[in-house]
Amino acid sequence: MTADPLLTVVEHPLVQHKLTLMREAGLSSSEFRRLLREISHLLAYEVTRDLPLTTTEVTTPLATFEAPVLAGKKLALISILRAGNGLLDGILDLIPSARVGFVGLYRDEATLQPVQYYFKVPNDLAARRVIVVDPMLATGNSAAAAIDLLKADGATEVAFLCLLAAPEGIERLHEAHPDVHIVTAAVDTHLNEVGYIVPGLGDAGDRMFGTA
Repeated sequence: MTADPLLTVVEHPLVQHKLTLMREAGLSSSEFRRLLREISHLLAYEVTRDLPLTTTEVTTPLATFEAPVLAGKKLALISILRAGNGLLDGILDLIPSARVGFVGLYRDEATLQPVQYYFKVPNDLAARRVIVVDPMLATGNSAAAAIDLLKADGATEVAFLCLLAAPEGIERLHEAHPDVHIVTAAVDTHLNEVGYIVPGLGDAGDRMFGTA
């Protein structure tokens, strides 16, 4: 386990097993997508474990009593396009009532800096718990830029959910947004010279959609 209070590595055996399967270079796109969706269910459990609760009156076949339900406005799930949609779909299986937004960013391969091309998010971000999803936290530049945009739009309570992280990306996101909790399945060793996580699993978007 990590000693970093703003970093949670989900070490559940099912998460680790499925992640190992996803790393295999010969895995088909359909299997990659299926495994990513399954892992997202397990990661979503962790990132939502402290959601606030209230109670409502429920009548069972035997009695009427006060039972727990989620409190406050619905969650806002924000996908960093395009690869974030692979995590988003699985989380929506568990939280279908969540509001959904999208931040379109691509990485300039020369500078490794994010370039924005799209931004559409739910209203009232200030009143919602915001969970930003992207499979890879590599350089951390795209994640930091996306959260910059969300905070400028009013978000105050933000978490970042990813499948894999590099130490460099964690450091960058902590530096830019020291209030943002990161939840991931694994922290790999380093970035290579072109900003890819090693040992990693390659480009998550390409592997999801069969592109190169």
